[in-house]
Amino acid sequence: MPYEWIDTGDASRAELHLWPYRSLPRRGFVTFILVTVAMLCLPLLGLIGSAVLWGLLPFLAAAVGGMWWALSRSYRDGEIIEILRIGEETTDLTRHERGKPIRQWSAPTYWVATRLYDKNMPVPKYLTLKGGGREVELGAFLSEDERVALVKEVDAELLRRRQAVPPS
Repeated sequence: MPYEWIDTGDASRAELHLWPYRSLPRRGFVTFILVTVAMLCLPLLGLIGSAVLWGLLPFLAAAVGGMWWALSRSYRDGEIIEILRIGEETTDLTRHERGKPIRQWSAPTYWVATRLYDKNMPVPKYLTLKGGGREVELGAFLSEDERVALVKEVDAELLRRRQAVPPS
């Protein structure tokens, strides 16, 4: 799952990190580019020493460069991390997204509620946190099954923190 509960060393606080799933890890990215270059070079062996080779090389280099650029851009755009901190007093959600300002939300833990919408939302099983007069989306990049599993875990943590401190 592309999320992890972090041990902060503070028993009164739970911390969850969420990030988009990467189907192609960095190592796979490099392997893909190397295999592509090797496959493109193999047919060119017969053209060594001819002028045709020099005519094809710029186009092949542009194709590999274009793939490299597109995959790198995809990686940069996917550099998102959401950090959910559930404490006894407050619950905070921070979203770090490359090239955009940091977005933050905070509410008293006792009044925070999770909601999993089924219909009329941008995605199936739309997961939100509600509290402090606002409702914010959690894990927009997660799959439907991951959101269903996550809502149970977040609810359990919220319940654990609420039981520790009565409402003020």
